[in-house]
Amino acid sequence: MAASLGALALTAVIVPAAQAAGNSEVRAAASQATAHASKSASPKATAFSATGTADDQQGDTAISNVVVNGGKDVVLGTTAKKTVTVTFTATDNSGIDTSTGYAVLYHGTDIDHSDYGSVPSQQVGDANNCATTSATTATCTMTFTIDPHADLANAAAGSWKTWAIASGKDGDYSQRENVKTFGMKRYSKLTTNAGPEPVAKGKTLTVTGSLTRANWDNYTYAGYTNQPVKLQFKKAGTTTYTTVKTVTSSSTGGLKTTVTAAYDGYWRYSFAGTSTTPAVTSASDYVDVR
Repeated sequence: MAASLGALALTAVIVPAAQAAGNSEVRAAASQATAHASKSASPKATAFSATGTADDQQGDTAISNVVVNGGKDVVLGTTAKKTVTVTFTATDNSGIDTSTGYAVLYHGTDIDHSDYGSVPSQQVGDANNCATTSATTATCTMTFTIDPHADLANAAAGSWKTWAIASGKDGDYSQRENVKTFGMKRYSKLTTNAGPEPVAKGKTLTVTGSLTRANWDNYTYAGYTNQPVKLQFKKAGTTTYTTVKTVTSSSTGGLKTTVTAAYDGYWRYSFAGTSTTPAVTSASDYVDVR
């Protein structure tokens, strides 16, 4: 790349139309994205047009210590937007040009074939995108606002990637297609209800519940089907839950099983989570055994 990294960044960054920045090259990319999205049957399609975005390196510039959302999965429900912060360290023996740090979040095999994504609130080329911490190092910080209504669909749940770029003051640069993966997950809910209450000792106790998760296609909560969920019990006066059995959720996310009542205590369901849905444990239900 003979051009400056500033120009590189402008041509490399993928930009959805809603967040086009104020320069001609970014606006051109946004226009292409708008044209692509307008042809889609789904208003939620996040179309990207990107070229020259794969890994590229010149000189000793390096990107490291990438942290997305504090190291936690990004979990969204059906309505509330979520702010996600991405930080990374950029190093170069000549120092870092703080205006060249930038990052993009995306879903797909690679950035050129991404189907969903998000760009930060910061503009390309903003000198405040990175803060100098030493003669050779800067910390870059990007802030993203992800809206389940505008940015996501059920197909977007799962593993996402982080594209990043930074440049040294001597023109060296590092462009990385995936410096960090993270989970984008559909918020989950779990309930427990044990009865009858009270119950005679030795009699049958029925424990029902429901496992649901956010549906990013229609903004409701729907049953998460055919999932293993642990039924757990904590005897009154103790502090530890013990797994009694594993129950599989029904076609509507329902849970139902029976146990023999033996002691006063607390019943709950616990779900370990999947690649698209976070772990969740229900509130407990106390049952008096007489």
